Amino acid sequence: MTTVSPMNALVDQLTEMNEYFMDVAAGDGLAPLLLPVGTLLVFVSMAVFGVLTLGAVVDLVTPE
Repeated sequence: MTTVSPMNALVDQLTEMNEYFMDVAAGDGLAPLLLPVGTLLVFVSMAVFGVLTLGAVVDLVTPE
């Protein structure tokens, strides 16, 4: 039985994911809009939760 290092598996998955994204980006109709809209949704949600987390951490360390 051969063992696959986690790094090789990760690189293979990233390469495969890139191929899937390129298929969507080169699609017909409104499919290419899925990439920027999805990126925007992920960025906005990460920013909101990041600000909330930062506020909670600051609130923990500031004296009352």
